[in-house]
Amino acid sequence: MTQIDTQLQDLRQKAQDEIATCDTLDQLEQLRINYFGKKGQLSQVLGAMGKLDPSERPRVGAMANEVKQAIQTDLDNKRTALQAAQLEAQLQSETLDVTMPGIYRPQGQIHPLNGIIDRALDIFVGLGYTVATGPDMESDYYNFEALNMPPDHPARDMQDTFYLPGGNLLRTHTSPVQIRYMEQRKPPLRVIVPGRVYRRDSVDATHAAVFHQIELLAVDEGLRFSDLKGTIKEFLRQMFGDLPIRFRASYFPFTEPSAEVDLQWQGKWLEVLGCGMVDPNVFQAVGYDPEKYTGFAAGFGVERFAMVLHQLDDIRRVYASDLRFLRQF
Repeated sequence: MTQIDTQLQDLRQKAQDEIATCDTLDQLEQLRINYFGKKGQLSQVLGAMGKLDPSERPRVGAMANEVKQAIQTDLDNKRTALQAAQLEAQLQSETLDVTMPGIYRPQGQIHPLNGIIDRALDIFVGLGYTVATGPDMESDYYNFEALNMPPDHPARDMQDTFYLPGGNLLRTHTSPVQIRYMEQRKPPLRVIVPGRVYRRDSVDATHAAVFHQIELLAVDEGLRFSDLKGTIKEFLRQMFGDLPIRFRASYFPFTEPSAEVDLQWQGKWLEVLGCGMVDPNVFQAVGYDPEKYTGFAAGFGVERFAMVLHQLDDIRRVYASDLRFLRQF
């Protein structure tokens, strides 16, 4: 037996002991480099084979391959065992006990006002309308002048306004969004505009200084009042059911002719919205040709619809955040 034989046997035993006591994958990788690297222990032993008698080299070479294969097998087996142990430890640390009770989080509900808005928008989107929104703070031009209400127009007295420093104001209706929408697009168009509006009303059971409106606008060639009536009738039918409705002549500065719409609800006529054909002056303000295009508009208060459909006795209930009230919806 040569010195190299002894070294290979010692190396095999040493590697077996070190691999068996290895605790981590990083340590195992370092052992692999120590034995099989270019400057590893096995390479150093094999480097001395050139000094052997030629007749001894085949036998020693075969023995060296056996030692190398044995060490590699030990490394592979240890790697598999360490990986399995690592996975098991991870599973144990991330175990979810499904028998434990979860944290109860009560499910929320749609607010009655949001419910009315969603319902109305679904109806008009189904009729081909596009939803649009705009800023709550407006200029006098968009809130009044572009809607055929110059500074000395008496219709401004119908809307007691919150004026802000710098000449701006809180919008009194969502109609300014229609002006902005028309300025950016050419007919034909159909748009539905929901939003919060502000007026200096005295707060009582049927009035609030902050409330919600939904307004619609359609512009095209050849639109007539009969198209407006058909749209309103279909909307009210889907919202309230198949009930009698009537149109009464009224006045709005931005529509001509104008009408109030009443619905026969529980045996009484109930005013639900205002509407009319768009005044030519409004079209001129946005650059539309009133000789070519016609249009109609309508608007209603969301709180008004909520009070009717949910039979509420006081508008202030929808703003009070009283869970005893809100849980009914």
